[in-house]
Amino acid sequence: MIPFLIFMATMVVTGIPTAILFIPWCALTGNVLPLYKGTRFMLSSSCWMAGVRFHVEGRERIPKDRACIFMANHVSNLDPPALVSLIPGRTSAFMKRSLMNLPVLGTGFRQGDFIAVDRSGSPVDAERSVAEAKSVLAKGVHMTTFVEGTRSPDGRMLPFKKGPFYLAMGSGAPCIPVSIHGTETIQAKGSLRIHPGTAHVVFHPPIDPADFATRDELMQAVRAAIASGLPEWMRR
Repeated sequence: MIPFLIFMATMVVTGIPTAILFIPWCALTGNVLPLYKGTRFMLSSSCWMAGVRFHVEGRERIPKDRACIFMANHVSNLDPPALVSLIPGRTSAFMKRSLMNLPVLGTGFRQGDFIAVDRSGSPVDAERSVAEAKSVLAKGVHMTTFVEGTRSPDGRMLPFKKGPFYLAMGSGAPCIPVSIHGTETIQAKGSLRIHPGTAHVVFHPPIDPADFATRDELMQAVRAAIASGLPEWMRR
């Protein structure tokens, strides 16, 4: 449990000053970048102090002049900190509504244009979330989504949710498939324990939604790209 305690202690030591300084600054000036950069430093420092290292491929493939939708598989609670730390520029993400209601943290999430989602399956809520995400992309801010909708219990790929592909087809934003593996053993689902190790993150070439006639075709292309960067056993 020592690496986990170190991870949490680093989050607290770096996160409290970040919140105290930059949440009010954002409220006063409307400038969210200091808060976002402080959050990235908090996440990357916490991972590093806990012995988590990242082997990254393909960041040079990410377009520099367009907001993109990053679509990743999901195997561990460490996946979001990894992606926020590694994606160039600023990214928003979909987040459970309960987290958006937390004191202080919820304010920071809202300032960062994170989008609240419900797990009710309501079409109205899904349409609202997609509309808000389109607005975020229009600002030039990336969107990050875990296309399986939840963490895989054993590392193997799950079926994809359709929402991210509605967003991609509706916005026309390039899709960046992302393959993540290694975090499933560093911090397994259902466990707090962190085992020092190396997480592998692969950013694949952009996929243009305009090249596909249907959402299902786009989904299949993204799934094939993500699978290509994973060990064989995770593709099944």
